[in-house]
Amino acid sequence: MSRKKTKAVRVRDAWIGGGAPVLVQGMTKTDTRDVKGTLEAITRYAEVGCEMVRVAVPDQEAADAVKEIVRHSPIPVVADIHFDYRLALAVIEHGVDKLRLNPGNIGARDRVEAVVKAAKARQIPIRIGVNSGSIEKSLLQDMGRTAETLVASAERHIKILNDLDYDQIVVSLKASDVPTMMAAYRLMAERYDYPLHLGVTEAGTPLQGTIKSAVGIGSLLAEGIGDTIRISLTGPGEEEIRVAWEILKALQLRNRGANLVSCPTCGRLQFEMAPVAEELERRLAKIAEPITVALMGCAVNGPGEAREADVGLAGGKDMGLIYRHGQILRRVEQADMVEELWKEILDAAEEVRLSGKGAQRSHA
Repeated sequence: MSRKKTKAVRVRDAWIGGGAPVLVQGMTKTDTRDVKGTLEAITRYAEVGCEMVRVAVPDQEAADAVKEIVRHSPIPVVADIHFDYRLALAVIEHGVDKLRLNPGNIGARDRVEAVVKAAKARQIPIRIGVNSGSIEKSLLQDMGRTAETLVASAERHIKILNDLDYDQIVVSLKASDVPTMMAAYRLMAERYDYPLHLGVTEAGTPLQGTIKSAVGIGSLLAEGIGDTIRISLTGPGEEEIRVAWEILKALQLRNRGANLVSCPTCGRLQFEMAPVAEELERRLAKIAEPITVALMGCAVNGPGEAREADVGLAGGKDMGLIYRHGQILRRVEQADMVEELWKEILDAAEEVRLSGKGAQRSHA
């Protein structure tokens, strides 16, 4: 799949753009002033594949908390700043890895200059984050809430930074309306080579939000647009990370974690497959190695799918056959299916880990 070449922006030991793998981001849902709780959330996110995390910084106490968060975070930390340039200066001083900040919203030119000067000194990139719900009133009055308006808003902020000789920029143009979001990113990709952070903002519940994100973000990625993604769901942050990885895996852009191939079931099914699939999905969430696991329910497609997987189970009446790399290993009773299959999954994951064929890291 051909991808649009964009500028490379370094964030701690990770890269956005420049041909680096599409990077998965998340955002904590904790009060940033709660350092312990925020770090615990970041650790959970990292365990399921989060590669960069954003924290809200609404006041000075939150800005001060960033110092300890950055010090102990296993992944780069992005500070989300609005309106108050002093908060940006504080988190830069505290070692934050990246800013999410719109320079046109933090006051007079001298304030913007102060932030840019500090960011340059620490080599901290800035993400310009345009959101359809907070576009400048003057643009809305002139242009309405359109894709062109989102891009025009981003261009205002880009110009401010460019005029200060600053180009370590990432851009996002988020909307809850999927067609508008997609059109905005396409237009931006035509005009600029800054790396793009993809997202559908306020996407909704896990069901609706996952579908909107898969359609919007997935379609753009399939067109070669996008360098980093964040899924926005009304739910646990870990679920956002899992959805992001499933989108990347579906497009074969990144490999991380298990790919579960599971048949939809039909009248040919001869065993209780749903509980087995649900338990496997729960356990596989903690597997980082890119392996394929097949769980099939009948003799029509089951053996073929199971043989093609790293590990597979083709179920029959009260029993199943476990496969490994295309070979039948043994027959197991239904009561033992999960545990017996899980043993093979862990062994296959360890095999992949030792071979060095794990998930791609986001390096340019």
